[in-house]
Amino acid sequence: MEAIQTTTLQLPSFLHGSHSAIRRKAKMEGRRCAKQYQLNGSYPYPRELLAVAPDEVVFTHEIVDPQDERPAWRLHAYWDVLMSLSDTLEKSYRHINTSHEPFFRETAWGALFFALSGPAPDSAERTASRLKAVLRFWDSLQHGRYLYKTLNTFLTLEELLTAACGWAMDAWCPEGGDSVRSRLDVASERMARATREDCVETILRQLPHILPFADTERLSHPEVVTNPTAWREHLASLDDATFERISGVRPGWVLERLYLWDRQLDVH
Repeated sequence: MEAIQTTTLQLPSFLHGSHSAIRRKAKMEGRRCAKQYQLNGSYPYPRELLAVAPDEVVFTHEIVDPQDERPAWRLHAYWDVLMSLSDTLEKSYRHINTSHEPFFRETAWGALFFALSGPAPDSAERTASRLKAVLRFWDSLQHGRYLYKTLNTFLTLEELLTAACGWAMDAWCPEGGDSVRSRLDVASERMARATREDCVETILRQLPHILPFADTERLSHPEVVTNPTAWREHLASLDDATFERISGVRPGWVLERLYLWDRQLDVH
């Protein structure tokens, strides 16, 4: 499906308003999606898209959102749709994500939401698909002004994706590039083609940059879980589902694996 580019950034109307109004509308949207999914296994597009004015800001992370009654664009609030959809269907979102996320990644706003806030795991394959979706809608998305995790720091699309997805560029395009867009393109292509062996080598290459952020006070066996040779052996022992969670080499998930491994060593 060819991406439709627009000269303005457009978001679903239910993502604009006061915090309480958006939550109410998002829950209604989740129920509407669930109803259609129950009928035929598909999802409806939002009823209305509105253009974001050039002087308006899009809140992309709840940490910078005052969550008050002042009207604003709140892309991060799409999580309320996902939770309402799951609650209505009485299913965990991960059970429907394989059909829901790809459908809405075919929209500019959906592509951006899942690149910034998509549910785990951030596997190499899934992250590649998310980055490729953002790249398809680049021209439309670059019309926005964004807030991510720092108050009063308004970001361009390039700055936003550097803040949110810089880990992917560092791991999969460490040589740099002419622009954020070109680095994301290279990183997404490499992630899409990556074998398990490629992912292992990328994890090992990134360990010196990730391990300094580990909370060593939580570790009982630091001499093991910070050893690159031991890491290679540990990665080889993981089943496919466990390995998938860290195959994208997102630092947070690699550190989570480190802490879990350390606790497992206590048992043995």
